[in-house]
Parts: sequence; C-alpha cells; structure tokens
Amino acid sequence: MVHRTAIFIDGAYLANVVRDEFRRARIDFQALSEAMAGEAEILRTYYYNCLPYLSISPTQEESERYNAAMRFHDAIRLLSRFEVRLGRLERRVDHNGNARFEQKRVDILLGVDLVQLAAKGHIQEAVIVAGDSDFIPAIAVAKAEGVIVRLFHGEQCHGDLRREVDERIRFDQAFIDSVTLT
Repeated sequence: MVHRTAIFIDGAYLANVVRDEFRRARIDFQALSEAMAGEAEILRTYYYNCLPYLSISPTQEESERYNAAMRFHDAIRLLSRFEVRLGRLERRVDHNGNARFEQKRVDILLGVDLVQLAAKGHIQEAVIVAGDSDFIPAIAVAKAEGVIVRLFHGEQCHGDLRREVDERIRFDQAFIDSVTLT
C-alpha cells in the first residue's frame, strides 16, 4: 500500500545546514522532495521562510537581497506540488540600540499545516526538515492522528525534537550530493 506524505521544509533551517555543513551546495528542491519521500506519494511539499527585511527607504543591498529572495520563492512555487508559505521578518532593537531580526509566523504556519493535514486524514506520513522544538506540539497531534513523522536534520537539532519524531535521518554528504544542482 502506497502512503501519502507531505513534506514540510523550514527554509531558513535548511539554508543554514547547507551553508554550514555542505559548502553552500545548490539544492534541487524537486529532487530533495522526491528523495525525502522515498516510495510515498507526495501530496505536497511546503516550503516555509521569510522575505528579507526591507526598510522604508531600502538600500541597494536590501533591494537586491529582497528581489533575489522573491525570484527564488517564485521558482519554488513553479515546482510540481510545491507550496510556499511566507512569514515575516521583524526588526527588533534592544535597550542598547542593537538591531536583530526575528522570523515571525513561520513555525506556526508549519504547525497548522501539519495538524490540518493529519486531522483530515490527508496524509499517513510527514517529513519535516527543521531543527527547533517549536514544532513538538504539532508533531504530537499528528502522531496521535496516526501519522508517521520523519525528521531530516543537520548537526544542530534540538534533542527534544529528535526524541518526539518517529524516525530521524541526518543529512550527509552522499544525500546532499544526490539532490544538488549540477
């Protein structure tokens, strides 16, 4: 019996793994999705991220980075059975005047999609590319609905997340090489 799976990719996490562990390999996202699904039928691959920060009067560098991200997300949207979900990048200033940026809504978007697909019985398996523990409540609900949850991760991955999922696969060089654009 062929199972249906949905794939949930935390884009910022994957980008960090690829940058830090695999020399900035250029990922073929269609091949990545198919490789992670294995023999399962792919309902859809969901890619979550934020557009870069764009100030009210953007610098040329901000505009170029923003436009490049838009082109990238548009290309992902054109892949077979792919959906892009964008959160927001918020600029925060601490009491010392230091700016930092935080992703907002990305984790909850992933969690809502996972729970909805699991609760409606649309999937029997879920593949998640992530590294933080924010997804644990959604994973627990999906598992309670009978969904098998498989985690693909890099070196940096929260221990509680690894313990919550059913299966764990650490990205390695051979796997990344098999899904890299030539």
